[in-house]
Amino acid sequence: MSTATIAPTVRKLPTRKTPVPARTPVHAKRSLLARHNVVAPALRVADAAAGSVFSAARLHGPIARDAIAQATGLSIATVNRQVTALLEAGLLRERADLAVSGAIGRPRVPVEVNHEPYLTLGIHIGARTTSIVATDLFGRTLDVVETPTPRGPQATALATLADSARRYLARWHRRRPLWVGVASGGVVDSTAGQIDHARLGWSAAPVGPVLAEALNLPVSVAAHVDAMAGAELLLGARRLPDPNSTSLYVYARETVGFALSIGGRVHSPASGPGTIAALPAQSDLLGGTGRLESTVSDEAVLTAARKARIIAPEGPTSTMAALLRTAREGNAAARELLAERARVLGEAVALLRDMLNPDDLVVGGQAFTEYPEGIKLVEAAFADRSILPPRKLRVTAFGNRVQEAGAGVVSLGGIYADPIGAMRRALNRRPEVSA
Repeated sequence: MSTATIAPTVRKLPTRKTPVPARTPVHAKRSLLARHNVVAPALRVADAAAGSVFSAARLHGPIARDAIAQATGLSIATVNRQVTALLEAGLLRERADLAVSGAIGRPRVPVEVNHEPYLTLGIHIGARTTSIVATDLFGRTLDVVETPTPRGPQATALATLADSARRYLARWHRRRPLWVGVASGGVVDSTAGQIDHARLGWSAAPVGPVLAEALNLPVSVAAHVDAMAGAELLLGARRLPDPNSTSLYVYARETVGFALSIGGRVHSPASGPGTIAALPAQSDLLGGTGRLESTVSDEAVLTAARKARIIAPEGPTSTMAALLRTAREGNAAARELLAERARVLGEAVALLRDMLNPDDLVVGGQAFTEYPEGIKLVEAAFADRSILPPRKLRVTAFGNRVQEAGAGVVSLGGIYADPIGAMRRALNRRPEVSA
């Protein structure tokens, strides 16, 4: 992963306390197009014919049409129509060089995803750091940069974010951007593309409309834990999940959260995701307020480590990386602190499992993945605390890249669910990404 800091030119926008200049007809038209170009995220397994055919090619390609019919349960006639439409849309390409020897006719020519001409843009807005990710149509990360999350007045911060994204897209001369996906903490209104984020001071922040207007591309905005669960659902395996199964995704880092996938779809309530921040959690060693997030967050662990003089009170040796390094160098107090965090996390996951009893259980976020030595401790606490029959925990397939994977899948979900409609929407507009 490459790391860089983007230094955009800040374009100061009017705030609520500043008189708003008269809107020209051109600006009003652009704003209307921007609102129209905010699309609710599609964090679900495709069920329409075109999406099913594209998924088969993405997961199993190069693949012949008869094999697509077998994989999807669609008739060969339907598969042929959808493959033709996807070829015309530029999403698939034929591989005549892989055709079966002696076979006659195009239906025997395998097809695969035409990934090279395109990219999608994912943006993960964290409390401290924002990741900007370029993803191909397979969901593979092409490149990622990190920049401090913009601070200051909401309108100025959004303008800075949009300009950073515009400058980043200007670097990609050989791939055409199709979609923008945003994953963020806080409370997300996916229909309007707005975010309430107390730690950033954002209230009904129009992230989707601002990015849609700046980049002239479709934009989808999702809660970050929903996005990570969507990445597990759509990108985490080489086969699609059982349509009747349920999956629970539990996240922990600076914040804690959960998402539930039901029948191949991330469950996203209209009023926003639920919270597990206030689940009961007791630890004399970690302190906190008796609530989960204030007990196991990165900041809570660092506060306890500083109080115990395991790490310095401030500076570059007062970070999670420093604490992890100290533990791996054999410091018993550091190991005990991280083991306690693992215990509390394992018990919290057990409580959620016992309430929801999902078929699949996944944990992700750096609280789990940055210290893999603690996973066995999480599993032990989980097993001791759960009163249901034994169930295996699965660690996210994306490791410490889970935030970028979540943002990437938000940018891809619309294409996966309705590839023909998504291409029509994306290619009707020319992105304005000049530097």
